[in-house]
Amino acid sequence: MNFRLFAKEHAAYVIFQLIMVFFIMLLYWLDGFRNVDTAIYSVVISTLLILSFLFGRYVKRYAFYQKVLLSPKQMEAALQRDGKSPEQLQVEEYLQGLYRLYQNEVQALYANQKRHLQFMNQWVHQMKTPLAVAELLLQEDGNLDKRSMQEEIDRLKRGLDSVLMNARLDTFEQDMQIERVYVKMLVSEVVSENKRLFITHHVYPVISIDEKYIVPTDSKWLKFVIEQFITNAVKYTFEEGKKVHIRADCQQGQLLLSVQDEGIGIPSADLPRVLKAFFTGENGRKTGESTGMGLYLANEICGKLGHKLTITSELGKGTTVSVLFQKVAERGLPEDDHIKNGRSDEGIRGESDTSCD
Repeated sequence: MNFRLFAKEHAAYVIFQLIMVFFIMLLYWLDGFRNVDTAIYSVVISTLLILSFLFGRYVKRYAFYQKVLLSPKQMEAALQRDGKSPEQLQVEEYLQGLYRLYQNEVQALYANQKRHLQFMNQWVHQMKTPLAVAELLLQEDGNLDKRSMQEEIDRLKRGLDSVLMNARLDTFEQDMQIERVYVKMLVSEVVSENKRLFITHHVYPVISIDEKYIVPTDSKWLKFVIEQFITNAVKYTFEEGKKVHIRADCQQGQLLLSVQDEGIGIPSADLPRVLKAFFTGENGRKTGESTGMGLYLANEICGKLGHKLTITSELGKGTTVSVLFQKVAERGLPEDDHIKNGRSDEGIRGESDTSCD
């Protein structure tokens, strides 16, 4: 089998050498040289030299042929170095590069699969609580407590949103649509959708965002990020009457959107790890409802959108989660720009431009 592969590889070379010998003999014959013994001697010597050369190449390539003809038992076989010639060494270097790419892709797929499985297991476990509460509410005699039922439904909806966003994260680029979004309108919309959450916990939102600020981003993904910030801020504010401050400030031409609560804060030992997947920390154990995925998903989304997420916290005083937008757009837009949240270009043109500096 080795020799057959070698013969196939060098068949064209042998044929070329035979043609060259024949051409040289023909050239001598046309020139008047008629010594047959000399011609036979030349052919024999040329053949022996060719065969010696081919034998040397076969011996040198034998180990390489053995490697490529055997069925590999494991992927690590690509790391073996049996080549001798520069061509074989380059082929092996190329195969090792492919092997490294393969390993990276496999590890990434394995990590994603493990993350999805772990997240689903935790999510299913946590969704049992609102379902159980809803079932108890339905079993009670008398009028149904619609407010309590709505709270449990809201918890289910937030959980479903997290699952959907986690599933779509792997195909983020296909689902992303960058447009220019009014920050205050988007934040007000998120606060309005979570008003029952604020009312239940007796926490009050305070929005301090100038209407002029527009950022280039994906409104759906950014909305999910802001909702995670607000949900965490309310969930970890145990005292009634506290506030959640949502503000936007310009810093050297860049917009900084911050959500600051007056809750229990994050211990300094947990702060460096709060953006990692499934990390719940000390606060998560207090509530028993944390999946450790909210801030992780928010950070992944911000990274894919080109925004920078930062967290600062002081134990007992509160936590501030901020998103820094790398580019900021303001009033005075071109006619062909599309503005999110229902405001047309005609409603913006004619208003004075305002610098973010």
